[in-house]
Amino acid sequence: MSIPHIIDNHNGIGFSFEVLPPIKGNGISQLFNNIDQLMEFNPLFINITTHRSEMVYKCTHDGLYQKVTERSRPGTVAVAATIQHRYGITAVPHIICSGYSKIETEYALIDLNFLGITNLLVLRGDKAKHDSKFIANPDGHSHASDLQLQINDFNRGLFIDGTKMDINTGEKFTYGVAGYPEKHEEAPNQEIDIQWLKAKVDNGAEYIVTQMFFDNTKYFNFVKKCRKAGITVPIIPGIKPIVNLNQLTVLPKVFKVDIPTELVTKLMNCKNDISAKTVGIDWCIKQTHELMQNGVPSIHFYSHNAVQSVKNVVAQLF
Repeated sequence: MSIPHIIDNHNGIGFSFEVLPPIKGNGISQLFNNIDQLMEFNPLFINITTHRSEMVYKCTHDGLYQKVTERSRPGTVAVAATIQHRYGITAVPHIICSGYSKIETEYALIDLNFLGITNLLVLRGDKAKHDSKFIANPDGHSHASDLQLQINDFNRGLFIDGTKMDINTGEKFTYGVAGYPEKHEEAPNQEIDIQWLKAKVDNGAEYIVTQMFFDNTKYFNFVKKCRKAGITVPIIPGIKPIVNLNQLTVLPKVFKVDIPTELVTKLMNCKNDISAKTVGIDWCIKQTHELMQNGVPSIHFYSHNAVQSVKNVVAQLF
């Protein structure tokens, strides 16, 4: 069942959340513990992020440093399958351009198809940490819209080299894409950004999940502009509770989002991260309540490192 169908068949406004695969070398028990805390509230689905490989320097046995490629959080496909099997809930792995070749994407699609995981979130992904701008894999995709076309071809029974699959692959993939209420950092303006988003919807995206925002007005205005541009699919707001004072500077820098003055003032009056976490929860409750009152399709929580805060918000409102 696609995400829009899951939302439509849910009584009232539901929620979903996003998790990270464990860091390489760590077990999965902590991830299960995080999911367990939110499962009692019956989430609609769980997203699993995907991470590209990065260039790192490792010390060799002779004391020299060698540049190697390493992925800090592998296992997205396996984690998605484990979550779907263990909890009986729809898992939505991220499929990204960044750091992946077309053939690697094809192998991931084959694995997901075998596992019965048919809901995806299709993203370009972030640039490599060592690059000043996004650079596609030499054999990969430069844009999420290009990645969509590969998935669409797979749904039609075509491999990346154009050959046909011998048998029916079963249920087709459905997918969503990202939207940016404050525009993507590389877009020249929001109107152009929305034009690109419309192209992704025209390519087959069935829903949109937004980047985090802390001012609901930004989301409401974004939705109005999308509707005016002819985008009719569900636009799911993505939000995150602030959990520490450091995020006052980190979140705007990393995610290019504004933090409202009222929230900044409240946080700057906090003496420690404990009180900042309380402010973050209260603000997120206020945000979520207003979004629900305005009839959003559902609400998506970026729960990375904020599971307890998200639990407190959900317990108040869902």
